[in-house]
Amino acid sequence: MDWLSDTWADVTTANPVPETWVVVAAAAAVLVVLVVPWLWHVARHALTIVHEAGHAGVALLVGRTVSGIRVHSDTSGLTLSRGRPRGPGMIATAFAGYPAPTVVGVGAAWLLAHGYDLALLWSLLVLVVLVLVSIRNWYGLWAVLVSLAALVAVTVWGTPAVQAGFAYVVTWFFLLGAPRAVVEMQSARRADRRRGRRDTSDAGLLGGLTHTPGGLWVAVLGLVTLAGLALGAAWLVGLQV
Repeated sequence: MDWLSDTWADVTTANPVPETWVVVAAAAAVLVVLVVPWLWHVARHALTIVHEAGHAGVALLVGRTVSGIRVHSDTSGLTLSRGRPRGPGMIATAFAGYPAPTVVGVGAAWLLAHGYDLALLWSLLVLVVLVLVSIRNWYGLWAVLVSLAALVAVTVWGTPAVQAGFAYVVTWFFLLGAPRAVVEMQSARRADRRRGRRDTSDAGLLGGLTHTPGGLWVAVLGLVTLAGLALGAAWLVGLQV
């Protein structure tokens, strides 16, 4: 019980916010990850986990039954849910994936702006555990367990400086990675069109559900992720919004 009370006290106690140069350095490190292909491929698994968690979470909120989550070696993912095949609930479920990392990033930025880096790390731990119990393929299980192990190592055994640095890097990764993933989706849609393949992206699904062009949904998702990036970045560097 002493460990629990000590942990709760640490989680609910605000820490000093790092200097702006440290926050900017964390952003620069993430930008390197985003532009180096093999680093992006490895790190993108974390984005996929949160993306699929977004689908699953909204599916549950609108009354659908989540059958499971899959994460694949090419960093794609799939969330299976049962319910009405059309209608607002299905649209919300399909829409939720790409904004999910942005939502997590904005929430994380707010916590960090107020000094709650440890609260952020524990929140991420809970999120990953919830995804873990829904994983339905071996590769996805491995990817989630590796993510969970990294989070546990930093959260439980990391020094305060390591915890804070890790929290800022993860937050920037979600904020910057979300619009990067939307651009990637659009590139994949173009490649599929050239090969005469059916558009199976979230934007294509949303277009089919709403009888609108898939490109419209790419634009909407892009704007949502960019707006979240702007808000989260402002909070991280200490601007008043």
